[in-house]
Amino acid sequence: MLAVVAKSADRADPLAGLHVGDWPAPRAEGDWTTVTVRAASLNQHDLWTLRGVGPGARHLPVVLGSDAAGVDEDGNEVLIHPVVGDPAAGHGDETLDPARTLLGDEHDGTFAERVAVPRRNLVPKPAGLSFEEAACLPGAWLTAYRMLFKRSGVRPGGTVLVQGAGGGVSTALIALGSAAGYRMWVTGRSEERRERALRLGAEGVFAAGARLPDRVDAVMETVGEATWAHSLRSVRPGGRVVVSGATTGAMPPADLAHVFFRQLTIVGSTLGTREELVELAAFCTAHRLAPVVDRVLPLSRAREGFQVLADGAVFGKVVFDPSR
Repeated sequence: MLAVVAKSADRADPLAGLHVGDWPAPRAEGDWTTVTVRAASLNQHDLWTLRGVGPGARHLPVVLGSDAAGVDEDGNEVLIHPVVGDPAAGHGDETLDPARTLLGDEHDGTFAERVAVPRRNLVPKPAGLSFEEAACLPGAWLTAYRMLFKRSGVRPGGTVLVQGAGGGVSTALIALGSAAGYRMWVTGRSEERRERALRLGAEGVFAAGARLPDRVDAVMETVGEATWAHSLRSVRPGGRVVVSGATTGAMPPADLAHVFFRQLTIVGSTLGTREELVELAAFCTAHRLAPVVDRVLPLSRAREGFQVLADGAVFGKVVFDPSR
């Protein structure tokens, strides 16, 4: 079968280790099953693996991709929850299982015509979404859902700042927050991205690093070093900064004086549980929300998708279609 594989890792030239070609079809044993992939979305996590960062880099070669939508062995349209873990080991939350991993790390991932997954990781696909749209839910949109509704501590009506206007998590945060009644403020590096954020539902948009009209209740941080100082300055005393990524670097100055003097809370957040994915799917159906898809590419053109993501030229999500 056709698959997209990380064969080696190189921080300076991550795409050097990317292989698109024939790969053995998956076999499912025990409580695992197989899914025919209809669409799979590209994440920064996949680029990090190619750079040699994260658990996936320890298990090369591996099929990349952690989330997808497809058809199970019984013909049901499903989403694939990407976290392979035991909820009991994480006190009811599989993302807190010390042994948890993601598809595309230790196990072959979703950038293939078929993928093997634990049966419990299958969730019904929302009927109102295309396979391409639905493939964005288990990764970027699930991350955004947990950040906003489970980790921010902000109730609807509160003001939330999203750092960065174009990424998959950022666009999801804007759409979800706006639909739920939050005041969503967004920073963006270009006027075009800020205008698109307004069309998604943002109440206010600002240039990257700009002084805000007021401090916000919480900041949603996925950028890292480039925006960290601004995030700390922008949150109100007693507010929160929710961190789920660091695409520009993971070691910003801590600026502890801001943290302790203004009694800020820094909260980490990673993906979400299967139950939260079910909640997210229902929320999208109830509010008629659909993820922003930047482009859909055949799996054979995966290198093109990785390149535009690495170049920062994406607004929303890049999605691969193995059937094209």
